[in-house]
Amino acid sequence: QVQLVESGGGLVQPGGSLRLSCAASGFIFSIYDMSWYRQAPEKERELVATIGSVSSSTNYRDSVNGRFTVSRDNEKKTVYLQMNSLKPEDTAVYYCNARRLEPGLPPRDYWGQGTQVTVSS
Repeated sequence: QVQLVESGGGLVQPGGSLRLSCAASGFIFSIYDMSWYRQAPEKERELVATIGSVSSSTNYRDSVNGRFTVSRDNEKKTVYLQMNSLKPEDTAVYYCNARRLEPGLPPRDYWGQGTQVTVSS
């Protein structure tokens, strides 16, 4: 059974830090690209950061670049999102995503249940 379980969310003051974790099971973690998405109230879900399966290359949305760092530990089957200098506009439910692309096949996507991050004084 595939599972992605996020943890580490919470309430933090502006300028503070949080580290999200996403523990995976039930699939071959190392061959999946891993991403963090977020969804704020009444807004569409948006991609925050991605780390590749092969080279562990990373990509970030512009608004978090330089503040957030995505990393992965294939031995622990876990992906992390270190969030520094948090702003109120970072408030959202953060979701972990695993994606596998294979030629000629539809994308294989797995999602976690989400963890709430609230940035407020």
